[in-house]
Parts: sequence; structure tokens; C-alpha cells
Amino acid sequence: MKPSVKPVLLVLLLGILTLGVLFPAVPAHADIYRYTDESGVMHITNLPTSPDYKLWIKERRVIIKAGIDMTKYGPLIQKASDRYKVDYSLVKAVIKAESNFNHKAVSPKGAQGLMQLMPKTASTLQVKDSFEPESNIEGGVKYLRYLMNVHNGHLPLALAAYNAGEKAVAKYGGVPPYAETKGYVKRVLALYKQYSAEPKEGRTAIVSMRPEVVSD
Repeated sequence: MKPSVKPVLLVLLLGILTLGVLFPAVPAHADIYRYTDESGVMHITNLPTSPDYKLWIKERRVIIKAGIDMTKYGPLIQKASDRYKVDYSLVKAVIKAESNFNHKAVSPKGAQGLMQLMPKTASTLQVKDSFEPESNIEGGVKYLRYLMNVHNGHLPLALAAYNAGEKAVAKYGGVPPYAETKGYVKRVLALYKQYSAEPKEGRTAIVSMRPEVVSD
């Protein structure tokens, strides 16, 4: 029998995720846990009270400052998206998911800047300063274009490789079974759809949107 989710718990989950988006600088337990009881009911929480709960979605923490202007990077995004033929809205979605438009963001693993480039990747892309918005966006979009070419325009795979690395995608022959990566792919695709619906002149719509299941 397919497990069901209690409506109240589902509302709680949506509330937790919404708070995480609106107030990323507020310390909180944002990892999501779940377990299915004997009746087939799925329980979801960010504060597990028993060992029956297993990690389901892991928050990708970055250092975020409040009061970030999300619009000032528009011309830089457009310039890079035009150069590498990557949809403006897709680049915007990746930046939102990666750094919430904070050009000084640093992840626990050391990824830096708007598009969260690892130092080694930045060096390969000839990005001298990952905290400089234009250089970071230029390098990140160039890398995203490369991954899209490697995966023949298959967007979920390209995004998974951006998040988990090319080797992980090759190892599993698809989106890796990591909660963070599956959640990341879903989030970017949702943001991409949202931003694509917003009025923006000059978008370059060339991305394949072939569906792929990325979570249970």
C-alpha cells in the first residue's frame, strides 16, 4: 500500500520549507525527517522524536545575509546567458538555489559566491575571484553549459552534476540517490518554472525539460 501523508503534517512541512526560503539567516533545524508507521501513514518533521525517523531532505547550508538585492545581477545574468546560450531564468534559478543571490555566500564545503563554485572548479574555469559577481556568474554559466552539453541537454542530469559532481552522476547512471541532490534538482526546476512565467525580455529558451523522477 502506498504510504499516505497526514494533511496537517504536510502543511507543517510546507511551512518549514517556506520559512527556510523567506528567512534563510535564522538558525533552525531545517533538515526534514520521515518514517512510515504500521498503518502506512508517512510522518514528516524537522524535529525527530524517535530513531524511527530517517533523514529525507538535507538542508544545504550557506552563509546568507539579509537585505540582498535580487535584481541588481540581472544584466550580468543576461550577458552570460546570451554568451553561453543558457536560459536566463535557469541561471537565475540556480543562483537562487545556490546562494540566495548573496555574492559573499560560502558553503560548509567551501563553495563560494553566487553560483557556489568550488575553488578547484573556479580555477579550471579561470575565475580569479569567486566573490566578484560578474566573474562568478560567467564561470558558473560556462560550467552549466558544459554540463548540459555532456548530458545532451538533459536538464535534471546537468543540475545533478552541478550539485553532486560529474562522477556521481556517471556512477549511478542518473540523478544520484542523495537526498540533497534530489531536493536540489526539484528546487531548481520549480524555480526555473516560476521565473520562466515572469516577464523578462530576451530569454533564450533552449533547455530540454525531459521529465525524470528525482525522489520517492
